[in-house]
Parts: sequence; C-alpha cells; structure tokens
Amino acid sequence: MTPRAGNNSTLCRCIAVIFFCFARATGQVSSPTSIFSPASTPASLLYDLSLFVLAVTGAIFLVVCGMLVYAAIKFRSRPGDDQREPLQIYGSNQLELAWTVIPVLIVLVLFLTSARIIHQIQDANRPDGTLEVKVIGHQFWWEYQYPQYHFTTANELHVPVSNLSHPSPTFLELLSADTDHSFWIPRLAGKTDLIPNHPNSTWIDPQETGVFLGQCAQYCGTQHAKMLLRVVVESRADFDRWVKEQTQAAKEDSTLSPEAREGRRVFNSTACINCHSISGTAANGRFGPDLTHLMDRKTIASGIAENNAGNLRAWIQNPALFKPGALMPSMNLTGKELDSVTAYMLSLQ
Repeated sequence: MTPRAGNNSTLCRCIAVIFFCFARATGQVSSPTSIFSPASTPASLLYDLSLFVLAVTGAIFLVVCGMLVYAAIKFRSRPGDDQREPLQIYGSNQLELAWTVIPVLIVLVLFLTSARIIHQIQDANRPDGTLEVKVIGHQFWWEYQYPQYHFTTANELHVPVSNLSHPSPTFLELLSADTDHSFWIPRLAGKTDLIPNHPNSTWIDPQETGVFLGQCAQYCGTQHAKMLLRVVVESRADFDRWVKEQTQAAKEDSTLSPEAREGRRVFNSTACINCHSISGTAANGRFGPDLTHLMDRKTIASGIAENNAGNLRAWIQNPALFKPGALMPSMNLTGKELDSVTAYMLSLQ
C-alpha cells in the first residue's frame, strides 16, 4: 500500500501546482513578485510571449497525448487476437515529411516571435524625459547612481511613473563591482545579468505607482538570498521632490543634537569613513552604501530589515546577525558609542 499512497500524494501535489499556476496566470492569486501581473512594457512583452509559448506547447502536448490515448485504446489487446507480431511497415514518406516539417515550422515561429520581443526590449527608443540610472551590484547590496542629478543612493530605486500616451521610461546601465549578479523585478522587466567588466542594460516604464519587489537572481555568495530589490514608483511631482531632497548635503553640526554630534565624531574617527560616503562631510568611501539620506529609506541591509533605531543599532553592532558573511565588519564600539552613532544615523534625513 505504501507505493500507491506515495504515488497518490505525488499526483495530488502535481495537480495542486497546476491549479496554483493557473490561478496565478488568471489573476486569482496575487504576489508582489508575480510575473503574471506585469506593470511595465518589458514585463508585458515577456508575459505575452510566455502565454504564446504555453499555448503552442500546450497544443503539442494535447495532440501527442490524444494520439497516445487513441493508439492505446484502438490497438489494445483483445481476447482471441492473433498474438503474432503485426506486419512492420517502413518508409512512409508522408509521415517522415510530416514529423520533420511541422516541428521545423513550430520552432521557426517560436524563434521569430522571441526574436521580435528581444528586439523590442533591447533596441527600444529613448524619448525625451528618459531617466538614466547606473546600477552597480555589490556583495550584497545595490548602488544607484543618478548621473543626470549628480547624486548616489542605495538599495531603494526611485523612478517616476510612465504614462503610455507620454512615455517616460527609466533606462538602467548594469555594472558589477565584484562577481556576477542579476537584476530582476518580475512585474517590471525580465532578468538581466550584471557581469564584471561587461556593462549590460535594461529598462522599465512602470505604469502604476507603488513599491515593486525583486531579487538578485544569480547566485553571488553566502547572502545572495538576502540581496533584495525595492523599486519605488512615484508620480512625477513626488519623484521631483525626492530628487531635490537627495541633492541636499547632510545636516551641519550646529543643527545636530549633542548625542548626534558625538556620533558624527565617532563615525569620522573610525574606519566607517573608509567605506561609506556622506555628502558634506569627510566621509567619501566607496565600498559601502552612501548614507547621506539613510533615513529616507524604508529598509536597511538591502531590504531585509525595517529601517528603525533598534535595527540600526543592532546592524552597526554586529552585521553578521543579519547577514552572516556580510563584508561590513563589526566596529567593536562601546554601548555609549553605539548609541551616539545610531543617533547620528537617525539624523541623516
């Protein structure tokens, strides 16, 4: 009885997976990383292509299964049948031609359709109002440079919403600072690899506001699974307001609380300034995220924890608690120094 139970369980799981995939495809099950609810032109093109390929391969599956069922029923063994081997027939030109030409035509159609979609995505025009962002993948976080506005941020990509009647896409230049990464926001675009010394590119034109989630889709080290993506799509007015805030330097000492000023002194007197950059200060490191407007971000550590005082303090004290193998070291600060540096981080609006 055990093998039969195991087979039934496997069959049930397969059926459940099929129904779940169907529910996703028809929109009955939603997910922030679902490829079945595209919100950008590249994602929509890939979605349409996937449905077309599914329809073609599904039709092939039904035809083959139908022929198998027909053959199994029509030519099944019956009482009184002659048990001798039936007459073998070779060399049917019609069959040979059919199972050669039909698959070739199917492959040709799939090839041409895929090539058209690839051309539409890779050779898209850049209309007026296009935003350009340089994306640099690090172990294990994301750096975003906005060359048109001359500032850098990290982990949370902000872009304006695009109107189909007046498109304002965002073109992304993809670079890697260390090893292979892959930039993937399922609802906005397909996966695109970041390869050292080999610039790559992709683009998005989100047609609705909100936060879109993604993931590094190429194994890049011990914390690959915690190298998350957050794309914040805003109205043009909100995006312009965010850009204006990002171009401002950090607060001056005179505007900081005594504890935050002490934290700034500790920050500038330790190895923190060798890795991190804060506009308007002596900190100009390039190995870690830019912290100029740290508290403008909803998360820390590339999206794995909420950005609040408790998590910030714990992260500064021992990053390995959040990301074992993370390249940021523990600075061995005293409790008072931790409180001061945390207060300074909280001032970086």
